Amino acid sequence: MKVLLVNGSPHAKGCTYTALNAVREQLAKQGIESVFLQLGTKPLQDCIACNKCVTTGYCVFKDDCVNEGIDLFRECDGVIVGSPVYYSGPSARLCAFLDRVCYCKAKPYAGKPAAAVVSCRRSGSTASFERLNQFFAMNRMPIVTSQYWNAVHGNTPEEVLQDTEGLQTMRTLADNMAWLLRCIEAGKAAGVRYPEIEAWTPTNFIR
Repeated sequence: MKVLLVNGSPHAKGCTYTALNAVREQLAKQGIESVFLQLGTKPLQDCIACNKCVTTGYCVFKDDCVNEGIDLFRECDGVIVGSPVYYSGPSARLCAFLDRVCYCKAKPYAGKPAAAVVSCRRSGSTASFERLNQFFAMNRMPIVTSQYWNAVHGNTPEEVLQDTEGLQTMRTLADNMAWLLRCIEAGKAAGVRYPEIEAWTPTNFIR
């Protein structure tokens, strides 16, 4: 079993990485493999709703890491995304990435456990956390919980490492992710099938 860890911070080894790395280390103790995807600092196109991916399964823009992310979302058994907090919200880079990874091509992600992790200096964590969870809730991905909101506090990686409760929350998240992945695997072995997906019946409120 393998979990994808997406670092939505432009800093490869910053506070968000420190939180995700705590998750990675605990997953390893549980015998769960993980793979990092660093979004980096290069330009990352936002979704333009061109609908090309409806037929190809991939984004029409190929100059960034989104199509790699699509392959990893399909390949991995679980997903955890991490973001710094900017003005009480997750990074625009990560939101653009998730918009394009999920838009019109999220059917293969259904049933895969997912979670969000946020890093902040002081506050804004819960609003950012809620925003990221919407991607999973709308794509039939069970949201993995911890013992508190999945947040760490600190202005530097060294300060994050002093956030005892935050790091414990990361470890608990990893344990819960490992447990749910094993439950899903055991269910499949026992013949428990994923719920049949009804055909989508979109509506709006214009009459």
